[in-house]
Amino acid sequence: MSGSFDPITFEVVKNALSSIADEMALIIMRSAYSPVVRDTMDYSTALCDRHGQVIAQGLTLAVQLGSFPDGMGILLRDHAATAKPGDVFLFNDPYGSGGQHLPDMYVIKPIFHDGAIEGWACTMAHHADVGGIAPGSTAMHATEIFQEGLCIPMVKLQEAGVPNQTLLRIIEKNTRMPVQVLGDLRAQLAACSVAERSYVQLLAKYGTATLRRYLDELQSQAERLMRQVIAAIPDGRYRFVDWIDGIGETPEPLKIAVEIVVAGDSIVVDFTGTSPQVPAAINCPIAMVNSSTYCAIRCLTNLEIPNCQGYMRPVTVIAPRGTVLNPEHPAACAARGVMGYRVFDAIMGAFAQIVPDRVIAGGEGGPTLFSIGGRQNGKPFVLTEVMVGTWGARAGLDGVEGISNPAANLSNNPVELIEAELPLQVTDYCFVTDSGGPGRQRGGLAFQRSYRLLADEAVCTMRSDRRDHPPYGVAGAAAGGGSSNMLNPGTAREQKLPTMPMEMITLRKGDVFRHVSAGGGGFGPAWERAPALVAEDVREGKVSLAAARTEYGVVIDGATLDVDEAATRAQRAAMRRAAE
Repeated sequence: MSGSFDPITFEVVKNALSSIADEMALIIMRSAYSPVVRDTMDYSTALCDRHGQVIAQGLTLAVQLGSFPDGMGILLRDHAATAKPGDVFLFNDPYGSGGQHLPDMYVIKPIFHDGAIEGWACTMAHHADVGGIAPGSTAMHATEIFQEGLCIPMVKLQEAGVPNQTLLRIIEKNTRMPVQVLGDLRAQLAACSVAERSYVQLLAKYGTATLRRYLDELQSQAERLMRQVIAAIPDGRYRFVDWIDGIGETPEPLKIAVEIVVAGDSIVVDFTGTSPQVPAAINCPIAMVNSSTYCAIRCLTNLEIPNCQGYMRPVTVIAPRGTVLNPEHPAACAARGVMGYRVFDAIMGAFAQIVPDRVIAGGEGGPTLFSIGGRQNGKPFVLTEVMVGTWGARAGLDGVEGISNPAANLSNNPVELIEAELPLQVTDYCFVTDSGGPGRQRGGLAFQRSYRLLADEAVCTMRSDRRDHPPYGVAGAAAGGGSSNMLNPGTAREQKLPTMPMEMITLRKGDVFRHVSAGGGGFGPAWERAPALVAEDVREGKVSLAAARTEYGVVIDGATLDVDEAATRAQRAAMRRAAE
C-alpha cells in the first residue's frame, strides 16, 4: 500500500462499507412482507462505487456474491449519464438487463455527492409472485420466459424522488400477491435510502478524492488476496462432470461439465460440453453462473477477502451460449437455481482432485423450490418455500444438518408462521436415518418435510434434484441418499412424483405433499470412521444398526449399543479385502 494511505483509516473505511451493506440486509429482513424474503432471506444487498464496481456486499446469499456486476454494467452504459438525484432503477429481465430470473427484482439507486454520482446502493430480492402460469412464478413446465410472469427492463421506479405510479400499477395488476410484492419493493427502497445516507456521510467525512483512493486500494487488496489463493493451487487442467436428473416423468440427465485451468495466479473455469438449453424453467442465465463460480473459488480459502469486485479479476468464466448455463432468449429460467448450485458442486468436484482438504463433498443439490397457491375464503394465498437442509462432508468434519447449502445463506420458513398465515399444516419435519453418505467423515442427513392442504384446492410446482444422481462422495466415500417427492404417502392414494414435474400438481383438501431431500456425500473410506463415532450416530438415530455393520463395518450390540470390537475388526478386514 502506498505511503499516502493510512492503514488504520483503510480498515475503518473497509469495515464501514461492509456495515452499510449488512445494514441494508437487516432493513430488508425486518421490513419485508413476504415469507420468502422476510424468513427465507432470499435477497442480496451491495454497495458499488462510481464505476459500478461492487465495493461491499451484505451478509445474505453467498451464491449471489457476483449477482450485481452484470446488471451494473448495463445500467452504467445505458442510464448513468442521464440519472438524477432521487432516481431509482428497477429491473428483472435476464436477457437484456443482467437479471437472473423474473422473481428476482433489482432495485438500484445512484448516490450523488457534490452533483456527481459517487456510488450506487443495490438490492435484489426474490418476490413472492410476479405472475405467469403458476403461483410463485417458478413453474418448471414453462417452456419460454413469456409464460413466467412480468418481465421488466431497466426502468425508473422513482424519478427525482417521485414514484412511478404507472409502473407500480402494472406490477400490482400482474401479481397474485400485490400486498407482499409492493411491500417488499418498499423494503428494498428503504434499504437503498439508508445506504445512500450512510455513504454520503463517509464521503463528507473523508472527502471524495481520499475515499476514491481507499476504494481503489480495496479492489487491489481483494485481487491480490485472490491471486495468492490461486497461486497456491498446482497449475494444470482439471475436469469433472456432474448431472442434473432431468425434467418430467421420463427424465434425461443433463450434463454439467467443467474444466478448470490453473495458470500461475489466474484461473479459467470452462463449462464447454454442458448440455444444451431445454424447454423447461431450469436454464440458468449467465449472471448466476458467474456468482456460483466466484463463490466456489472463494470457499477454497479462509482468508478474509473483501466482498468487492477485485477478487473476481483473476477468474474467467466460459459458458457457451445456448447451453443450460447460458441460455438464449426466450428460454424459460424461473427455476434456474438448481443449475447455479450444481455449478458449485461441479467446481468442488474438480478441485477435489488437487486440493481435497479444501473442498466439500456433494450436498443436497441446492435448495428445493416448492410453490403452492390457491384461494381461501375468496382471497389468494401463495407459499414459496425454498427448502434447505444439509452439507456434504469435509476432510476433517462431518456434513452439517439443518443448515443452508454452502453456496447459500437461506432459511426454511418457520412452521408456526406457515400454519398461522396459510391454509397449510406441516405434518412432519425431521431428519432421515441412513441418508448421509458413509465415509470417514459422514455426510449430513437428509430432511423430510410434509404439508397438508387445508383449503379446498390448490396447485403446486416444485424444483428438486439429486434423486437419480445423488450427492457424490470424495476420497473413497459413498454418495448421500437420493431425494424423493410423494403425494399422500402411506395411503391408498400414494403417488410418486418426478423430481421436476412438467405440470402443475393439483391438491385437494386433506392431500399431503412430502419432500425428502438428498443427503450429503461422505469423505474418505467409511471403514476408517472411528467406531465410537459410528456408535454415537446409532444412538442418535442417524445411522441404523444394519448400516453400521454393512456400510461402516462396525458391529454394535443391539441391546447395549456398545461396539463389539472383535466382530468389528473382522467385518472391516472383510470390507477392505472386497475393495482391493
